[in-house]
Amino acid sequence: MKLMDIFARMKGDLNVIESELAKAVTSDHAMLTETSNHLLKAGGKRIRPVIVLLSGKFGQYNLDVMKWVAVPLELIHMASLVHDDVIDDAETRRGQLTVKSKWDNRIAMYTGDYIHGRALTVATQLDNPRIHQILSKAMVEMCIGEMEQIRDFFNTEQSIRRYLLRIRRKTALLIAISCQLGAIAAGASEKAANQLYRYGYNVGMTFQIRDDLLDLCGTAKQIGKPPGSDIRQGNMTLPVLLALQEAAIREPLLREIDRIRESDGTADTTEAIRLIRGSRGIEQSEKLAERYIQKALAALEGLPDIPAKKSLRDIAHFVNKRNY
Repeated sequence: MKLMDIFARMKGDLNVIESELAKAVTSDHAMLTETSNHLLKAGGKRIRPVIVLLSGKFGQYNLDVMKWVAVPLELIHMASLVHDDVIDDAETRRGQLTVKSKWDNRIAMYTGDYIHGRALTVATQLDNPRIHQILSKAMVEMCIGEMEQIRDFFNTEQSIRRYLLRIRRKTALLIAISCQLGAIAAGASEKAANQLYRYGYNVGMTFQIRDDLLDLCGTAKQIGKPPGSDIRQGNMTLPVLLALQEAAIREPLLREIDRIRESDGTADTTEAIRLIRGSRGIEQSEKLAERYIQKALAALEGLPDIPAKKSLRDIAHFVNKRNY
């Protein structure tokens, strides 16, 4: 089943979430409303709200409760994108100008901060301290992940383990708690919430690895930004780190990475991408992504055989095969 089929079945509930997202970023300050809506109107997969709602199906589903989980999680994700684009000096996102590009870095940083604040405000609609504890802890971990990524820019000696820990914090954790908090808000069992957390964690790890692969193997049309953006900014992703382990490729690739670093992000990355694509790093990354997806599917075993379970399986397969 295609992802769009899942979205079509959930259209009514997702329309409510979309409406609440728009309300959440509306401010008395005209520019904050404009900058916040800029990214919102560019669209997105809305994977996090979808899995919040699906996870809620394993308990007592109530959209009037679930929306107070789904909206904050998507807002946190949106805020992280606005901040990322400043750090990465990205001109486009989802095929549109980024906030930092259309306005400037300062406006973008405060827009991200504002969206983060609105996420916490919306979450106060839920009178459950555990939900707030999980949410705030995840936000702290995400910040650490981002800081670690900045610290490791152009670090070609970092270990694969270090990379995996970074993407756990930066990407996987938010998807994991989207599943977990959806279940908790719906009053699902602790066992179900833990299984759904493991599912989300493994899907999230695959999501980031696939993102890294798309940056090297995708087209500008597919990914909404120029290929090679990661290596241009110094982000050493999994395929790069694996390619550097190959003796025949290591030295020429190191020379290319040095050239890119010295150009301050303006160098052409064609040769670096060619070397990485010619390595085993692409295939090895794809295999690791597949292993994480198999772990995600295994985490669903034992949960009730309801339509939401099949939808979560389909989402896992989509994440592992996505090309945008």
